[in-house]
Amino acid sequence: MELVQKIEAVLFWKAEPVAVKKLAQLLGVNVEAAKNGLAELKSQLKGRGLSLVETDDEVVLGTSKELSSLIEQLAKDELSRDLGKAGLETLSIILYQGPISRVEIDYIRGVNSQFILRALLIRGLAERVENPEDQRSFLYKPTLELLAYLGVSKIDELPEFEQVKKDINGFKLAQN
Repeated sequence: MELVQKIEAVLFWKAEPVAVKKLAQLLGVNVEAAKNGLAELKSQLKGRGLSLVETDDEVVLGTSKELSSLIEQLAKDELSRDLGKAGLETLSIILYQGPISRVEIDYIRGVNSQFILRALLIRGLAERVENPEDQRSFLYKPTLELLAYLGVSKIDELPEFEQVKKDINGFKLAQN
């Protein structure tokens, strides 16, 4: 496999911004080689549905600007749909255990929560913040808008907060 294909695969799999330095480290190349590979990938993506979105030190795969109206319509459709059981389950975990990592959410739910978390982020129900203990990961917590919508000013005002938190912690301990 060529470096460009590897970069594309990593960015697709990550589905979130990746530091160029980290990308180089993951692929076992120097930063300059990673930058050259990114430039080639950007060129190869011209005229396609994906594009490379870059800041000074991070990159992510995104949709091309020519398709923005299509993506906007799809996002509107998604926002008008019900959250569903999986969304409510994940949101409850974030409310009662947050800030919490995606790995911990996946562990509690027993399934991958990446797409559910994305839906919650898009809807403004959860927000992603840096993990102070591990700069390579993020934590998820409820937004202030969600708390206001629920009519609580602090997390511990949620119904049966202490009991639910205790039950979830008990479940996590029982699994170990």
